[in-house]
Formats: sequence, C-alpha cells, structure tokens
Amino acid sequence: MERRHFLSVLGAGAAAAGLAACGGSEETGGGTSDAGGGGGTDGGLITIIVNDPSNPYWKTEGDVAAAKAEELGYTTTVGAHKGDTNTENTLVDTAISNQSVALIMDPANADGSIGTIKKAVQAEIPVFLINAEINEDGIAMAQLVSNNAQGAALGAQEWVKQMGEGGEYVELFGLPSDNNAQTRSNGYTTTISQYPDLEKVGEEVADWNRTLGHDKAQSLLQAHPDITGLISGNDEMALGAIAAFQEAGVLENIVVGGFDGSPDAIEAIKNGELAYTVLQPVAQFSELVIEMADDYLRNGTEPEQEKQALDCLLITEENIDKMTAPFTYTE
Repeated sequence: MERRHFLSVLGAGAAAAGLAACGGSEETGGGTSDAGGGGGTDGGLITIIVNDPSNPYWKTEGDVAAAKAEELGYTTTVGAHKGDTNTENTLVDTAISNQSVALIMDPANADGSIGTIKKAVQAEIPVFLINAEINEDGIAMAQLVSNNAQGAALGAQEWVKQMGEGGEYVELFGLPSDNNAQTRSNGYTTTISQYPDLEKVGEEVADWNRTLGHDKAQSLLQAHPDITGLISGNDEMALGAIAAFQEAGVLENIVVGGFDGSPDAIEAIKNGELAYTVLQPVAQFSELVIEMADDYLRNGTEPEQEKQALDCLLITEENIDKMTAPFTYTE
C-alpha cells in the first residue's frame, strides 16, 4: 500500500469548531474487524486510548472521540495509559482480543509506542493517532496534532509583549518523551531570542503536571527571586506555578503564560492570574479522527496525508468571552 507522508497545516479557523466535552462510554461490546481494506464495516468496537483523563485536555479528547463514534453507530471503550508504555501495551492487547475495528490513540512515547502500534496493525486494526506523534511514518493511518510550532510562536509573542520585552524569566518544560514538549520549547526560544533584554535564568521539567509545576516553580523562584516571567509548556504546569507564586505573594509581579486552553486556564485569565493561553483544537481533531476512521472502515478511503497539524488560537482577556465550552472557541 503506497502512503504519502508529509505535514499539512490546516487553517487557524479550524480551532473554532468542535464538540464540547461530554460523558465517555466505557462499553466493551465487540464487533468484527474488517480493517484490512475498509469493506463497509457496520458498527463494531472502536478502542480509544488517551493519556490521563484527570487532565481536562485528555478527558475532552476521549469524551469527544467516544461521542462522535457512538453518533456514527459504533460502540466504544476509553482507556488511559498515563504515560506508561506497559499500560499502553496492555490496553492494545485488550483492543486486539476484543476485535476492535479501529484504534484511536494518543501515544505514550514517541519511540516507545512504535512497537505497540505495529502490533495492532499486524492484527489488521487500523491505528489513528491524535495529539502526539511517533517517530516513524507509514505505520499509523493518520497522525493528527495541534500545530505546536505555530501555537508556541503565538504564545511567545504575546508573552514578550506582556513582559515589556525585558526581564529575567524561567520556563517549565513538559514531558520529555512527548515531542510536543520540545517543539513548544523551541518555538518559545525562537521568538524570545529576538529580544536581548529578556534573559532566561532557569528551566525545569514538570511533565505536564500541575503539582510538579507548583514544586518546580517554587524551586525556581527560590533560586531566582528576581524573575518577572514564567513561560510554560502547558496550562497545568502554569496553574501549578501560579499557585506557588500566590503562596509566595509575588504573582502580581510575574507574567505567566500557558498552552492548551483548558477550562481552569480560562478562569485564571478571567481572574487576572494567567496572562494568556494557546488553545489547542483538541475537540475538533478528536472528532475529525473518528470521521477519518469511519470513512476508512466503510469506504476504504485513506487520509490523503498521514501527518496533519491544526492551527492553534491565542486566548487573552480580549477574546475570552468566545470560549463557549471546554476547548471550544466560537466566533
């Protein structure tokens, strides 16, 4: 089967669409797989694997995908690997034994998930990846992600403006095994490095986690008490940093920037605590990936490109009233 592998950047308007988060199904009903060529599958089980639904971003990812699949006549089950490749492997084994007709997955590790995905494909289950990429093309039917480089540039530009183009700052870095973490950090550096009066004095890895974000921000503040800015790889780490700065009584002196567009981040912007966030169109690509899987299962239609990136959207106090549901922006 010949496949084309290149990056397609969709327009920023794509971020405006998407379902609001809704309750996911935990059904384990079966179905027969006809994944090898899309022979008009009528229903069946779609297995959806996300990272950690305690994070509202990943919860929305699973909820929206499940809701769309059920709307199209499939049964669904939603599992979570929480960043652990062994758990992910077990979930995929279950998907295979349950004769899933398709697998929708947010991979745990850019390298470590490759073998598990290959196993599903060998079992004739088409795999569609969302949110995070793997470091090999030609295995998954599709890899749908946010345009992290574009989003990071948007966020950094706003952050620089609110910093007044100068000052000492620190960065909270996401999970190193997720390529999105490095892409965002590189995007921040590319923009911020153009302003010589901005000096990066520290960086900590906080694994996308709010508690770690709090603890690492606390340590950074102790080591660098004169910082006036913190830029974060996601909202959860940024919200943890905000809590740490509030405890120290210095939040009003520090510009904190986030990334995701989570409901808690939206509230923090409204409260004057978070300078901005960058909305990832998770609600849209979680719905779109199900439509792709359905089209393949029923009609044998492969996505034209394996890798597709959907543009992000800057959210500030100026347009925050257009956030109408979790991760959903409405013009």
